[in-house]
Amino acid sequence: MQDEKVMPFLARLAELRTRLLWCAVALLIGTGVGWNLSERFLTFIEGPLTGRTYLSELKETVYEAARRRFPRLYERVKPAPGDPAPADRRLNYGAPLEPFFVQVKLSMVIGAVLALPLMLYQTWLFVAPGLTRTERRLVVPFITAGTLSFCLGAVFFLCVIWPVIINFSLSYEGPGLRSWFNLSAYVNFCLRLILIFGLVFELPVVSLILARLGLLEARFLARHRRFAFLASAIVAAFHADLITMAVVWIPLYLMYEASIWVVRLLGRRGPTGSAAPA
Repeated sequence: MQDEKVMPFLARLAELRTRLLWCAVALLIGTGVGWNLSERFLTFIEGPLTGRTYLSELKETVYEAARRRFPRLYERVKPAPGDPAPADRRLNYGAPLEPFFVQVKLSMVIGAVLALPLMLYQTWLFVAPGLTRTERRLVVPFITAGTLSFCLGAVFFLCVIWPVIINFSLSYEGPGLRSWFNLSAYVNFCLRLILIFGLVFELPVVSLILARLGLLEARFLARHRRFAFLASAIVAAFHADLITMAVVWIPLYLMYEASIWVVRLLGRRGPTGSAAPA
């Protein structure tokens, strides 16, 4: 009897080793591909410093309208003539190998994103024998939805929120004050917020999983809105400046509201899954 218990355990360990090996290979290949894409990614996130964004075009439109219709107001709020041109702004580094290690970090992050589908598939192969037939049918849709939600949150941050944060930071520039962004600090700050927004956009998917398992219902979420509002503020308060706090706080709470509707529409039906109007 003892041998019968030990053998399946050893077989599961061997299975786990195989799955981890495949994940490591996928991550290694993804990192190699990410190395070739890392410079483009760095150029993209550096765009708000050195190039034009939707926000810069919007500001020019507003300034031009103010100049024509409200000249006195324009004279008070127009950009200072000593402001540096965007092309003059550059990231800087202070350690000899700092750019190399930043490129390695970016390559690994990009590689992890590229390898994520295969890594999730290997995880599913490992846990599938312990799932029921119904649960196995739900795993793939939920993994797909979770991956797409994370990517959507990351893209939303990079295209919409990141230019706002950098523009706010650059608004402090003046004749006696110039930006001098450090390469590592700039990249780390961006990657951290990408992770936060990716996880924030996962909230409806996680809520739906819990609802399908009968552990969560829309009535409970709607009843605790005020606590979610406060919790979102606490999470956002870990960021020092007010603009970053706001751009984390608002999407986080909006994802909570989206979770209520997702659970109500797609959650488990029956006594445990019935939802009251929000």
